[in-house]
Amino acid sequence: MSKAFTKESDTEDDEDLSLPPLPAGGKNYITPRGYARLRDELLDLIDSERPKIVEVVHWAASNGDRSENGDYHYGKKRLREIDRRIRFLTKRLEIAEVSDPAVHHGNDHVFFGATVTYADESGAKQTVTILGIDEADSALNQVSWISPIARALLKSRVGDEVKLATPAGIRDIEVVEVQYPAPVASA
Repeated sequence: MSKAFTKESDTEDDEDLSLPPLPAGGKNYITPRGYARLRDELLDLIDSERPKIVEVVHWAASNGDRSENGDYHYGKKRLREIDRRIRFLTKRLEIAEVSDPAVHHGNDHVFFGATVTYADESGAKQTVTILGIDEADSALNQVSWISPIARALLKSRVGDEVKLATPAGIRDIEVVEVQYPAPVASA
């Protein structure tokens, strides 16, 4: 059967929409900065990126034969990717619970948005920032608030020893320092 008569599956496009799991009854916490970044990406896709691709697809379709028209096929594929990302961002922003970590500035208690330095049994120190699922980047030492290290550290204080469950077993870590961003002065 010719590929021209087969319909592309929409289910494979929607598989990427599965949201990372939240704890039962949990919320999708996000910082104001993370929320703004996701919102800006969504607006850019809707207002800029998508209209450009629609224009390219329209131009390519007007050229006639679509069976071997690379611009048309690539454009349609890119439109599906953009639409999938728009749906994902819309869903994530709808369930987002914005929490400003600056309200805890100067506090030594670990809450969402904290940058925490901890030491393990050997004295090796590591620093992580606890952020939302959609904004954490492990390459920048940022962890999701539902990660094992964040769950172990949350609600502890400077000087507390907490137990961290790892694949190698339980490790004791000590909270050395807690920092929060300074509040932004409103003008």
